[in-house]
Amino acid sequence: MRRPPDRHHRGEFFDDAERLDLCDLLDELGPYAPTLLAPWTTRDIAAHLILRDHDPLAAPGLVLPGGWRRFAERRQDVLAQRDFTGLVATLREGPPPGFFRIGWVRRLASLNEFFVHHEDVRRANDRSPRTHGTAMDEALWRNVTRSAWFLARRLRGAGLELQWAGTTHTVRARRGEPTARLAGPPGELLLHLFGRPNAAHVDIQGTGAAISAVRRARFGM
Repeated sequence: MRRPPDRHHRGEFFDDAERLDLCDLLDELGPYAPTLLAPWTTRDIAAHLILRDHDPLAAPGLVLPGGWRRFAERRQDVLAQRDFTGLVATLREGPPPGFFRIGWVRRLASLNEFFVHHEDVRRANDRSPRTHGTAMDEALWRNVTRSAWFLARRLRGAGLELQWAGTTHTVRARRGEPTARLAGPPGELLLHLFGRPNAAHVDIQGTGAAISAVRRARFGM
């Protein structure tokens, strides 16, 4: 059942709101809708997030390479064969007590995970960018500033600054010359940093060489 609309304003955690809104969208679209992570469908997104929440043995393979990643992929494929309605219901319940209930994990890793995958589904199904409240934008901006150095680590040949468009808030993601600047709302910057440049609504500023370096770079985990 959908939570009351003011859930986005309760406390300082926004990962739960993103989870629940994503679950509503998955229920609406069904198991075979596209995502930005083709060939993954909505069924694969649901299985991926459930594995993250509930399978501590396989979950590290979502970010680690090699055999561990292949192990996680096999476990995810098995999960994806389950009834889709049941998958969404399990995802809606949230993680069991443990690591993913810790406050700093919810504010950083879980908010990033659910925001980005929510947009993976939304943008692939012709949904326009959202306008967020101030508190949500501030939470996303904090995560941009905390994650930028890592998510931009593969950028070569240029430095990178990020700007929250319409404000004086900036952060340096990578040192170097020439320097490019990405400007946009915090959520759009986060999408770009997580490797969705074609979906992110950002403005790239800088010299031709700097802009080319940013466009060549592979951002993300």
